[in-house]
Amino acid sequence: MSDRPHIRIEMVSNPLYLSGARELVGSVARRLGFSELACGQIALAVDEALCNIIRHGYDRRPDGPIWLSLWPVPGDNGSAGGLKIVLEDEAKQIDPSAIRGRDLDDVKPGGLGVHIIREVMDEARYEKRDGHGMKLTMVKKIGPDSSAPGRTAAGGSDCGCGGGSCLDKQE
Repeated sequence: MSDRPHIRIEMVSNPLYLSGARELVGSVARRLGFSELACGQIALAVDEALCNIIRHGYDRRPDGPIWLSLWPVPGDNGSAGGLKIVLEDEAKQIDPSAIRGRDLDDVKPGGLGVHIIREVMDEARYEKRDGHGMKLTMVKKIGPDSSAPGRTAAGGSDCGCGGGSCLDKQE
């Protein structure tokens, strides 16, 4: 896997842009061959992570930079085996070992973002960035329950066309 992301966007910590980030991540996951359910779960995990950056890292300040990077994870025979997502910010740093979801027995709204991220993703690693900010690396692998029927792991249709013109059409 290349060090250089296949997709990298910079956004500000304004909740107005959360839906665009969710749609981007969900669309990429769909093209890589994840099921609709898995695409929704991945988009939800990214949304929760972004909300945590905005709410806790930037204290709801709407102008902090956030970088969203995406890479396909190689699978067998050159097909996509999953998706790697990295979120980076310049918000306040915290000890990664202190990042945990609240107790699930404590029934109240909110506070489940970290739990959702760790439940949905195969890997979720929080790190301090050099100097300032945090970095969250998430990986979701394509498995039997997360791949879309009727699609190859590479994200193309298995309609028999070889992936050429079908990939250029809206699905």
